[in-house]
Amino acid sequence: MKPEFQSVLEELKAREPIFHRPEWGTTRADFERMTTEDFWEIGASGTRYERSFVLDELERRYKDPHPDVWTARDFECSPLAEGVYLLTYTLVQDEVRVTRRTTIWKRSDDGWKIVFHQGTLIQNG
Repeated sequence: MKPEFQSVLEELKAREPIFHRPEWGTTRADFERMTTEDFWEIGASGTRYERSFVLDELERRYKDPHPDVWTARDFECSPLAEGVYLLTYTLVQDEVRVTRRTTIWKRSDDGWKIVFHQGTLIQNG
């Protein structure tokens, strides 16, 4: 990775895995601020989820908090356009579920915004 992108990588690593970092927010309003209006994702099942569905699910998840044990590793960051970056990494949850993650991030006047996210299941127990 080019040295000029190292600081971007460090900033984005601190925000991943998305929606699992309480320091960046736990309310629907927080998640709305984190995502662009046209945000969408592809889940590990291969299903496409629109922003409204994801926000509904996050709101439900944080009403009943549960232990969230995870480790993220193997981060890579690539520029896609001016202020737009592709971040990839591997996420291990509860020491058994392994997914490869991809997030497209956009730097805005309001800070970092998530444009797109995908999780691909590698191992499930």
